[in-house]
Amino acid sequence: MKTRKSLAIAAALGLTLSACATGTGGSQTAEDSQFDPEAEVSGELNIMGFGATDEIGETRVKSAEENLDGVKVSLVEGDLDIQQFLSAVASGEPPALIYANRNQLGTFASRGAIMPLNECINSHGIQVDHFRAAAMSQVTFEDEVYGVPEFNQVQIVMGNSALLEEQGLSVEDIDGSDWDGIRTATDKLVRNEGKLSVIGYDTKLPEFLPIWAKANGADIISADGRKAQLNDPAVVEALEFAAEIYEKQGGFSAVKAFRDSADFFGEGNQFASNTLGAMPMEQWYVNILNDVSPDAPMAFTTLKDTSGKTMSYSSGSAWAIPKGSSNPEAACRFIEHMTKVDTWMEAASARADIRAEEGKPFTGLFTGNQAADERIREEFVKVGSDPKWDAAIEASYEANEASFALPASPADAEFETAWQDAVNRVLNGQQEPQAALDQAQEEAQQALDEAWSSWDEE
Repeated sequence: MKTRKSLAIAAALGLTLSACATGTGGSQTAEDSQFDPEAEVSGELNIMGFGATDEIGETRVKSAEENLDGVKVSLVEGDLDIQQFLSAVASGEPPALIYANRNQLGTFASRGAIMPLNECINSHGIQVDHFRAAAMSQVTFEDEVYGVPEFNQVQIVMGNSALLEEQGLSVEDIDGSDWDGIRTATDKLVRNEGKLSVIGYDTKLPEFLPIWAKANGADIISADGRKAQLNDPAVVEALEFAAEIYEKQGGFSAVKAFRDSADFFGEGNQFASNTLGAMPMEQWYVNILNDVSPDAPMAFTTLKDTSGKTMSYSSGSAWAIPKGSSNPEAACRFIEHMTKVDTWMEAASARADIRAEEGKPFTGLFTGNQAADERIREEFVKVGSDPKWDAAIEASYEANEASFALPASPADAEFETAWQDAVNRVLNGQQEPQAALDQAQEEAQQALDEAWSSWDEE
């Protein structure tokens, strides 16, 4: 294993790592662990960043606990606190396992905070060929895998069918294939008579810049994760377009304030209250809408690039084992069980039963495991009861098959900060898109060069 990882985090935090593994019957360090699926495991498995807060999590955790008989599983719920985690690793007392965003793993790997999982994957037969390529690309760093994907998030276009029909519009006018069409639709849908009362179209900046750039034929970073491409003319044009949509509606601050005041997760959400025309949004929001406002006038389609091809941006979560994990063997076994097809099927069955009892459709699960997704759709997803929710299901699955992801890099956090800050400067009126992205390009490339130089040299 690469010793630079221990040195990197010790230098970064000024502390020494302790990597003794306990709970598996040996004194080997985590790096030297021989992941043995036949070994007896015991002790504790404390997991940071994961909560079994619904039937999907509860079913799988219960199944994993039964599979890890003799191991006490404890969950530290809530989103992973990055600084708390890095400090725990540096102090020699990290959690045994973490649940993190995939886009965090490059930074964790470069700082020596997590272990490569190639040995875990091979010894426990984790079938990485079942996982989506876009998801795996976010957890693979210099030919080593640092995480196993769990849920997968992609976007579809969601529109208020009543508002669209009133203006003689359809979902084809808002699917992203024609930016002039979105401009026209925005002008028709927005209501701003001194005060914004209906958002015509929300381009979801700053977070969705990579999507609009990709729709315009550009990647904001090279495939190897080494070169920023933020001031590519196609990226600049994408930012100009997405920001312009807000200007048409009174400016980003007005749209954001109105958007933030909405009952986003409740029955008075923007679609149910007829205060939003359309937006691209992660497919998980379909379940929220179906649950709290099943009668809302909805229309769904896939997000498309400017050539008319379906596309989506893949993001999501992953399991990773910290450097110095107290129970790496149990952690590996937990990962294998939580992400395999049979376990996902158990969880899908539990949710499908609950939805049936409620008289609501089960719209599927979207995981990093493509084989699981296909079986779940075949066995549990039923269509035909309501055309609008059928359309949502079809669009979500189509989007899941047409996703891209940003590659892992040792400066993924700094890179994201650079482009998000640039977008915010534009939205706040501080800079024009070209100047903002020129500055971001310089900042991002400097961060990438420094991080990759340190990684390559050590």
